[in-house]
Amino acid sequence: MDDLGHQISYLVLRRGCPVYGPDGEKLGTVARVMHVPAKDVFDGIVVQTGSGPRFADGPDVRAIHERGVILEHGAEGLAPAPAGPLRRVWNLLSGNY
Repeated sequence: MDDLGHQISYLVLRRGCPVYGPDGEKLGTVARVMHVPAKDVFDGIVVQTGSGPRFADGPDVRAIHERGVILEHGAEGLAPAPAGPLRRVWNLLSGNY
């Protein structure tokens, strides 16, 4: 894992930023930042992985830097995209429609 730069706010985290596990393994890239603007609450990030989009919950995001995000857990800590009726909502929110 290269120098990730300074820590930044989730508000300026950019799509395509690399996402790493705690051991430095690259898990994917940021597809979308999930938050509730009206309450200024960070909910987590959608991570685009080789096997599709996954979700990292806010408390599972250890640090957000200029050039990378570090998670508390590895790939096993990423939640799969929902199936069934929630899939359409997930696709709209994650930008995968």
